Amino acid sequence: MHTVAVLALRKVIPFDLSTPIEVFTRARLPDGRPGYRIRVCAEQPEVDADSFTLRAHHGLEGVRGADTVIVPGTSEPMTPPTPAVRAALRQAAADGTRIASICSGTFPLAACGLLDGLRATTHWVAADRLAAAHPDIEVDPDVLYVDNGQFLTSAGAAAGLDMCLHMIRRDYGSAVAADAARLSVMPLEREGGQAQFIVHDHTPAPTPAGSALEPVLSWLRDNLARPLTLDDIAAHAGVSTRTLIRRFREQTGTTPLQWLHRARIRQAQHLLESTRHPVERVGAQVGFGSPTAFRDRFKRTTGVSPYAYRRNFASPPGR
Repeated sequence: MHTVAVLALRKVIPFDLSTPIEVFTRARLPDGRPGYRIRVCAEQPEVDADSFTLRAHHGLEGVRGADTVIVPGTSEPMTPPTPAVRAALRQAAADGTRIASICSGTFPLAACGLLDGLRATTHWVAADRLAAAHPDIEVDPDVLYVDNGQFLTSAGAAAGLDMCLHMIRRDYGSAVAADAARLSVMPLEREGGQAQFIVHDHTPAPTPAGSALEPVLSWLRDNLARPLTLDDIAAHAGVSTRTLIRRFREQTGTTPLQWLHRARIRQAQHLLESTRHPVERVGAQVGFGSPTAFRDRFKRTTGVSPYAYRRNFASPPGR
């Protein structure tokens, strides 16, 4: 039987802790036998989970010999793991154990150096902090989970369910995973990634405070519906296209047209959530010349279609 050690760190997030326990205990093999044995492990017998204290049945020795170790998120992700936890995780990695994280549980793995040179994810709210603290990691804030083989990382909250179901499918095949998904009242694969959930307060795109580009970015926000070209933007800024591109790269980290596309999609998200305008009209309102171009760009950016986004996030009529 496959043994899963769930490592509860101080300030563990209860939802993240319970996710692997619930999902893996629902996995049944074709003959009815359970597919997994679960161990909840902690450095100390009692773990502070903010709103309550939990008692783990296993100490860090429970990590040894496990087939999979899962690190749930904590409410204090920047707190480094203790030397004992660090040693336990590094030893598990050296032994070839599969190690996964849920939400901010990516931070302890990163602090142990286990994700250096790899692609990883975490909750989108914390993605910038992870990237800043660990520049050797390729942080992808748009996906639900990343599977690097031995190391897996997932985004916040419900994305841990997606990752656990993925691991069940890796271990026992699609039939067992699909049955566990049904018992968890979850689709085996959700449409889209984490990008559709990222909130930017409905400002079209971040504007660097004090940037020389602020007047240009403000003008772009006011003219999203216009069919703007690179030459149009450069003419308004009073610079050459080459200078414009260079300044955008330096001050926003992207190109003028990429910034404009992001701004249009963010405004479209706001309109899809807050109005009942037809999708075609929303696309036109934010400057897309055809419904097809709008749908294609929206799905590339968010991972879902405009219709699916509205279904998931639109405010009910009358609100």
